[in-house]
Amino acid sequence: MAEQTSEEKSSAVEEEDKKKNKSEIVDPELFSCLLQPVTANSDPEYIGTRRLLLYLKAESGVFRRRDWRCNGKGYVAYRNYIGRPRNWESLKSPSVQGTPGNSGRWIPPSSPHSLLFEVDSWSSGRDLQSGNLDSSRRSSFSSNASDNDHPRQRGAELAYSFVGMHCIFDQCKASVTVLKFGHMRSDLLAYGASDGTLAVCTVSGPPSIIKELKGHSKDVTDFDFSSNNQYIASSSMDKTVRVWEIAKGLCIRVIYGVSSQSCIRFHPVNNNFLSVGNSNKEITVINFSTGRIINKTVFDSEVTSMDQDHTGQLIFCGDARGCIYSVSMNSRTGALSRSHRHRSSRRQKSPITTVQYRSFSLLARGPVLLTCTQDGSLSFFSVALEIQGYLTLRCSLKLTQQIHSIRASFCPLLSLEKGEYIVAGSEDSNVYFYDLTRPTNTCVNKLQGHRFPVTCVAWNHGENLLASSDFSGTVIVWKRSKTS
Repeated sequence: MAEQTSEEKSSAVEEEDKKKNKSEIVDPELFSCLLQPVTANSDPEYIGTRRLLLYLKAESGVFRRRDWRCNGKGYVAYRNYIGRPRNWESLKSPSVQGTPGNSGRWIPPSSPHSLLFEVDSWSSGRDLQSGNLDSSRRSSFSSNASDNDHPRQRGAELAYSFVGMHCIFDQCKASVTVLKFGHMRSDLLAYGASDGTLAVCTVSGPPSIIKELKGHSKDVTDFDFSSNNQYIASSSMDKTVRVWEIAKGLCIRVIYGVSSQSCIRFHPVNNNFLSVGNSNKEITVINFSTGRIINKTVFDSEVTSMDQDHTGQLIFCGDARGCIYSVSMNSRTGALSRSHRHRSSRRQKSPITTVQYRSFSLLARGPVLLTCTQDGSLSFFSVALEIQGYLTLRCSLKLTQQIHSIRASFCPLLSLEKGEYIVAGSEDSNVYFYDLTRPTNTCVNKLQGHRFPVTCVAWNHGENLLASSDFSGTVIVWKRSKTS
């Protein structure tokens, strides 16, 4: 009897352990999915079965991604794999792996077939696993102009497809605030960051950082190359303007102001003049040689961005209330005079983050101006040079509401028959291409590769490379596909 009692006790203990194990195996999230209330007209059996299948599908996807990640590949590779075309086996060819390393990593070009299977994923160390997908193969369209637009593939957009990432710089540990290529140069790139540093890079073989310019104590708000690319003039929130000699990596002049300096430009004809906009509602003209202020003009609000025409006789600037100003400038004396003001018709006034001038446009058949506001409004103006830069709004595009100061840029002209394209960053970590001539479906392409909001974009002089930077300090240089 004692032996039977002990056996009964042991069996009871085993049954309790089994019950505990079963209770531990059951996921409480499964019950929460199954026991959710349903509507009055729905079939309970169908709803419960559907929830169970969806739960199991999601769970299996987690395991598949985990197995994929254990094989050394990332999420984007998994996404590209499950979205592969049906005839992928006939298209597949050996891919070329990228070479992980330090900043300025070189991404070797790949064949079109191998690019279909390359990934643009990142490891935990932000090392590039391999080349990017051909953007034209991932293109789709949507019916509005939000940043979540999915571009669709069309013949006109093939010129803005990319073969992948040319190189990447990830040394910067702060947000990149401004990004530019050198004047009339295709291989010289520089970017400024919120920690006050400037980095000058070369994107030709092999890509590397040439000089790191340190001197500003706060955010670099803007910078500009001189016409011969020997100097860089930078503005900062530390109320200073600094002029750097690139070859030596030295600051050769510091100009102190009374407020934050927000934007800066070398005069395109007379490089002895620097035009600087500040938060004291002014644009000042500074003599580069002496460091003295020659002239200044006052506006209604703080100046946030600016650009000049190709002759240097006109300055276009935007302020914190969304107004655009045309200012005449004497190239010999530096004298300034306000010519025109374009007020925003929107109730909510948003700061201008981008002002970019182009000497010719297909849409306007003449010079044009592109502006972008912090709330995501793009405006396209025709410029009447004979009327001292009078602006006429030709079209506008409303993007998703932005929190960060995100900049936009003109795209290279495709031909005399195709549309007017611009490229802009986004807070969803993508780079978007828009056609301003379309009333709907304006998004024509996008680039995926960043992990944080993309703040700046810039084309090189040869128009075969596009640089983009994000909030984490990563700069990606994308290589454009060759077009006829």
